[in-house]
Parts: sequence; structure tokens; C-alpha cells
Amino acid sequence: MTETKIDPRTSALLVMDYQHGIVAQLPDAEELVERAASVIAFARERGMQIGYVRVAFTGADAEAMPDTSPMAAMVKSRLDELHADAPTTAIHDAVAPRDGDIIVRKTRVGPFLTTDLDQQLRGNGIDTVILAGISTSGVVLSTVRDAADRDYRVIVLADGCADPDAEVHTFLTERIFPRQAQVMTIAELAEAR
Repeated sequence: MTETKIDPRTSALLVMDYQHGIVAQLPDAEELVERAASVIAFARERGMQIGYVRVAFTGADAEAMPDTSPMAAMVKSRLDELHADAPTTAIHDAVAPRDGDIIVRKTRVGPFLTTDLDQQLRGNGIDTVILAGISTSGVVLSTVRDAADRDYRVIVLADGCADPDAEVHTFLTERIFPRQAQVMTIAELAEAR
């Protein structure tokens, strides 16, 4: 592996969909959350910007979704669980945000379309996004594609991401993401200078 250089002044760690209701659906959730907490601590020590993305809806968000949207039926049938004020949509306590962190609430799979995340990152001089998220086939895939199209340097932390289907996670991190992102482990990130 070639030496990776990461400038903490222009890099942001994006912690995506680490919410109580989503984390609870995963096998080995405790280990995943511990790994995420460790990379957040590392990023804070290095002075990186931390950004949190969560998916949650208000009644107005659900009503605004057209019936043709594949997501609409699911959101409308589970609105109590997916509501912006529901405990299940809160960011997991073990990886909770702090003052000064970027926090956005999205209403689609990817974090850019329905939020001001791009403006906040650019306003902070960020050109590199480091991704940890659930699920690999959802928010992580959408973010890799969209962030690359927006000309960010993209790094995916393979062991900071998870998917309900382990084979899909492996396929994406080994075969698809390397086309638009650098894929590494949390330990490799810690070794980058």
C-alpha cells in the first residue's frame, strides 16, 4: 500500500446513520460502535472536523414524498419509528456529537441531496471525506458516488462500515468503492500522516 497523506485541517470524518434503531439491527453491533468511537477519538485528536448524518423524518417530510417513491411507503408505514424526534433516530450515545461538530438530518439515502452538508464542508475548507456508515449498500454507496462527483477525495473505512449483508459489504469495499475512493481500515488511517 502506498503511503497515505491526510491533512487533518482539510479532512472530515463523516459518521453516517449510526443511530440507535439502525445499529440495533446489526450483528456485532457493539464491536462496530466501539470501532467507530475509536476512529472518532483519533480524528478529534488530530483536529479533524467531525460530521454526523442521520436519517429521520417529520410528518411534513413523509407527506411531501410522492407515492411513486420506493421510500415513501416504507417511511409512511414506519413514521413513528423513523420520526425526527424518535429515540430510534437519535445518534448512538457511544459516538455522540460534540459542540462544533457538523450535524445534518437527511430524508433520502445519500447525505447531500436534502441537507446543507456540502456547503458546511466547503465552508470549513474540507476537500477530503472519510466515511464510516451503516449501511455499506445504502448511505456509504450513495455518499461515495455523490462525494466523488462533487470532487471530494473520498476514503472509506471498511471496518467503520457495516451492512446487513456481509457479502454485499465485502463486494462493495473490495470491488466497487476502489473505483472512486480509497478503502482502508481504521488502523491504516491511524498510521497515515
